[in-house]
Amino acid sequence: MRSGPRLLLAAAVLLCAGHARAEPAPPRLDQAAALRASQAVLGNAIGDFTLVDREGRPVRLSQYRGKPLLVSFIYTGCFQVCPLTTRSLQAAIEAGRGIFGTSQFNVVSIGFNQPFDSPQAMKAFARQHRIDAANWDFLSPPAASVEALTRQFGFSYLATPAGFDHVLQATLLDAEGRVYRQIYGDRLNAASIGEPLAQLLRNAPAPQRFRLEELLDRVRVLCTDFDPVTGKTRVKYGLLLEIAGGVTFALSMLWFFLAEWRERRRARRAALDLDQKARARAL
Repeated sequence: MRSGPRLLLAAAVLLCAGHARAEPAPPRLDQAAALRASQAVLGNAIGDFTLVDREGRPVRLSQYRGKPLLVSFIYTGCFQVCPLTTRSLQAAIEAGRGIFGTSQFNVVSIGFNQPFDSPQAMKAFARQHRIDAANWDFLSPPAASVEALTRQFGFSYLATPAGFDHVLQATLLDAEGRVYRQIYGDRLNAASIGEPLAQLLRNAPAPQRFRLEELLDRVRVLCTDFDPVTGKTRVKYGLLLEIAGGVTFALSMLWFFLAEWRERRRARRAALDLDQKARARAL
């Protein structure tokens, strides 16, 4: 009689395990196909799309022609990978400022997740990361043109139940608005940005193509902390725990140094008191 409940429990566990195994895997971006699409647009001219800047003013991509243009696709709901990529791009541009200045090229960050990446959201994103360079704009495309715009730039992304998968790339256009180079990774640097930019400014020849194997080693496809259905971020508790640990450590060190400072101050005061008492006795 006692074995009955145990058998039922075992059967229930097996059923649950079987159900868990039967659940389909979440959709993922085909990384190889995304990279092929990214490289396939090299040399192509980008159409004259009209977007909106942070102040709500219409901006045409053709307005940037005449100088190289560096384009990065982001979405403002991301609080980990896109900010990291933007900060590394900012650092790379700052590092090359002494060589190229800011008047020889332009930078554009485009919010691809509409309607959430509104001009107001893009403005807040730029302000949050303290980006106010005169040659760097943050633009919002109309929702109806996002698919065509990203396709022309060779930028692939996929909405998943957990968020977005997308290729982390910055696209460098030449002065005629043609795709000159795709620069991959979430940690851009002065070399990866400066080298192709210098080539363009020296009127370099045709864009460089990479083998797929090389690209797969370079590219990181990761950006899954946003729910595109609700337009809300999903909290990454691991990240929050890391931040909390760092804050706790910093506060502990601050408390330690403050306690040391107070102890040394008390010791100095005690020494001064003893010295004053000794002088008073001597008098």
